[in-house]
Amino acid sequence: MPNIAVVDMQGKSVGTMELSEEIFAVEPNAAAMHLVVRSYLAAQRQGTQSALTRGMVRGGGRKIYRQKGTGNARHHSNRAPQFRHGGVVFAPQPRDYVIKVPRKIRRLAMKSALSAQFRDGNIIVVDDIKLSAAKTKLVAGMLKALNAEKKVLLVVSPEQKDVVRASKNIPTVKDAYVNTINVYELLKADKIVVVKAAMEAIQEVYA
Repeated sequence: MPNIAVVDMQGKSVGTMELSEEIFAVEPNAAAMHLVVRSYLAAQRQGTQSALTRGMVRGGGRKIYRQKGTGNARHHSNRAPQFRHGGVVFAPQPRDYVIKVPRKIRRLAMKSALSAQFRDGNIIVVDDIKLSAAKTKLVAGMLKALNAEKKVLLVVSPEQKDVVRASKNIPTVKDAYVNTINVYELLKADKIVVVKAAMEAIQEVYA
């Protein structure tokens, strides 16, 4: 069974923790992670873009000039795409960008992302995060002590709302709870700082 060191807020070791092989020792599946990331990014798109085709533009029912004898090209409507105020060729219409991913693939992608980050040594387990006040400088100081000052995914327990509030002003930190972590944020982060209680919950959910 893989083990990981547990540290305090100052970065000092306070013990170790056993991790589940089913979650942190699987062979990362790049195809599954790629599909889930595509699905996540596609779901962020609103899909509200809209333009009018020549059939939707008002007007243009009358032939603009006679067919022959003018020396000009043959046209019917002045709402064709080549005219000013005309319609748009292949105009975008409202659509749904959702990419459906089977549940098994989503779970495999999550385990693959966690295993890949654990293998690269990017996961830091903190015994607990207790702040005297919801101050940004306290969270920033903790991250500096943990050597996690680049892109950080901070996974906390639901009751630690003060930690989330204190880290909101740090642009490099993304907060998450156990039920809100996703493959995209896991792979995007340089370091993943997880509270021990949250790590236990992750193993309980995905084991």
